[in-house]
Amino acid sequence: MSHRGIHERRSQCWTAGSALLTALPLGLVLSATAVANEYRHAEEPIGDVEAVYSGHLTPDMAVNTYRNIDRLFPSRVIEAGDSPRELSASEASIDGLTFEVDGEQYDIYDYLALNNVTGLVVLKDGEVVYETYQRGNDRDTRWMSMSIAKSISSTLAGMAIKDGLIDGLDAQVVDYVPALKGSAYDGVSLRDILMMSSGVAWNETYTDVNSDRRDLLRAQIAQQPGGAMDVMANLERAAEPGSVNNYSTGETQILAEVIHGAIDRPLSEYLSEKLWQPWGMENDATWWLESPDGVEIGGSGISATLRDYARFGQFMLEGGVIDGESLLPDGWTEEATQPTTLSDGEALEYGYMWWTGWTAPSGEDQAYSAVGIQGQYVYVNPAHDIVIAQNAAEPKPVGKEVIDPMAFFDAVVERIEAPQTASE
Repeated sequence: MSHRGIHERRSQCWTAGSALLTALPLGLVLSATAVANEYRHAEEPIGDVEAVYSGHLTPDMAVNTYRNIDRLFPSRVIEAGDSPRELSASEASIDGLTFEVDGEQYDIYDYLALNNVTGLVVLKDGEVVYETYQRGNDRDTRWMSMSIAKSISSTLAGMAIKDGLIDGLDAQVVDYVPALKGSAYDGVSLRDILMMSSGVAWNETYTDVNSDRRDLLRAQIAQQPGGAMDVMANLERAAEPGSVNNYSTGETQILAEVIHGAIDRPLSEYLSEKLWQPWGMENDATWWLESPDGVEIGGSGISATLRDYARFGQFMLEGGVIDGESLLPDGWTEEATQPTTLSDGEALEYGYMWWTGWTAPSGEDQAYSAVGIQGQYVYVNPAHDIVIAQNAAEPKPVGKEVIDPMAFFDAVVERIEAPQTASE
């Protein structure tokens, strides 16, 4: 979709959406703002955002919603350039792929069906080994990132450090987010936030309407400037900073505020300038906002095409270097994507908002992933120069995948690297 198409549609939809948000049920707002434009999915009926996090969408409605998330909240465009990075066809193949998990035998068709996969692309040495789209999706379909956005936000933090805009990993959160001064986040560093080890109490349960995660979602629905930081400023301390890991989407919103405070402009603009355009992303993307014209939602809300998610994985695989220039601090891609250590020396199987491989083969390869609920993945295997991007529409936020995606990724890597006979 062209830059002009998204901009025209957002200018029409944001005004209507923000005006109706408090006056109508959310589902009606979404229907009212679905105006015609170049995006071929734009007029599909969609559900509401609380149904997304509750897992209360029928399969077709979930698919429609996940490829139209820019209609759920005001969003800002991440502009692509005019010279997409080519993804040519690879001579490698995964034909005949079969694998075993917990004593059960599967092939790729089982995986696509059982895990509700709507798009899958496999790169080897930056070339396309395998690519498929399901449920009406195609190369031009934008799809929700969910927590893949966390890994993108983490990467933006690294870029801001490299640019001298953030004073390193020991930078204090409150120096960049004044709204948190005097809160439990006093004394918390950027490193603590990236490791989700601030020591501040948090309940991430998506399906629990009384959880902190749903409090944060309600603040986002309210679309009031500063609402998200009001939620975070009222949390209590449960442990010393750096001592305990507790997964918290709220802390990624703090990360967005830290980055925004440092760069003093929209994160979408910074992402476009630093990565989306120079790295050759093919399509514009969109990113949810906390409030109209406000700060981006650091932990979710990016909507991009599958190939561009794969390109992001390739950027990480290649060490964050564009045209010979590193956009990240020395050693960042290794440090951010491998196990970290808590203050008591305990090893943490989590990097700087990246998940380390949790199977034996992926661990041996030092593979890592950006992971989003409902089955979103950007998997990177530096030992074999393989990137896998996956979109999915699992029926609940977590716990409903039939086949462990990491076991499937292991099988893909093994198949690509296995010697193949002429008959294959």
